Amino acid sequence: MRKFRWGILGTGSIARQFVRGLNSVPEAEVLAVGSRSEASAEKFADKRNIPRRYASYKALASDPDVDVVYIATPHPFHAENATLCLEAGKAVLCEKPFCVNAAEAERVVGLAKENGLFLMEGMWTRFFPLMEEVRRLVSEGSLGEVRMLNVDFGFRADPDPASRLFDPGLGGGALLDVGVYCVSFASMVLGRASGSVGISHLGETGVDEQASVVLEHEGGRLANLSIGIRTTTPQEATIMGTEAYVRIHAPWWRPESMTISRPGTEDETVEAPVSGNGFGYEAAEVMRCLEAGKTESEIMPLDETVSVMRTMDSIRAAWGLRYPGEEVTS
Repeated sequence: MRKFRWGILGTGSIARQFVRGLNSVPEAEVLAVGSRSEASAEKFADKRNIPRRYASYKALASDPDVDVVYIATPHPFHAENATLCLEAGKAVLCEKPFCVNAAEAERVVGLAKENGLFLMEGMWTRFFPLMEEVRRLVSEGSLGEVRMLNVDFGFRADPDPASRLFDPGLGGGALLDVGVYCVSFASMVLGRASGSVGISHLGETGVDEQASVVLEHEGGRLANLSIGIRTTTPQEATIMGTEAYVRIHAPWWRPESMTISRPGTEDETVEAPVSGNGFGYEAAEVMRCLEAGKTESEIMPLDETVSVMRTMDSIRAAWGLRYPGEEVTS
């Protein structure tokens, strides 16, 4: 495979982690970084030996030598930043959540499809080796018919109105930050949700600090989701079938082991150690698709990304939760 030259749009924590992941993938070259300020771009690039640094996102997107851009900005800017890069003819990997709502996601996906450009949501959990085994177990019927799943993702953060987690203007709250992992996981295992019910607690800043959600899937299958940014949870996932169940050990969203339990037999533990910091797997998938001339990934298809956003829109519509400047669609 030829080398692919990456541009990094944004200089925050997730951008730092992603560059670390890219450095473990031989086919990847981090060529450029773009920020809203020259000082931030220079500092980020100097620490990581990135040769090109730009004081605007537009300048990064305009670099003719950049093959693919990773978008690492806060949630509400994903649609705008992805649009900028797609209009410049770039392939795009956009950090999760893909957008703030389904309407934004549909516009960005439509633009990519119109122009025949590669686009993928950076739902890194999908690409870990253990998740490949999970998909195999489900598709081959090793658990019988999968009927239910439980999945949780919560952690306790100190309430800070200036933090992106607690700022409605930055898409704060549990649903967009960690709930998207759970909804996407349920979609991967059970197919797209057809309905939802849930209860949330909205904190002092107006964001959803914790919630319990039940998703309905085809054939009466159910997914139970627990999410939170003020509550510590086990961070485990359990897939329940008619013949067996599998428990993905914490943290299930960066999985390395799971236990398969079947009545009357000894439990089986499956280990799948993670290489590097884990971001290399999704980057490798992007480059595999680009090498093959694909415009989307079969593991994280664009229609499914949009479907997950629609489900999250529906969940929070029932809570009366809107982000500044948007209309919630159901």
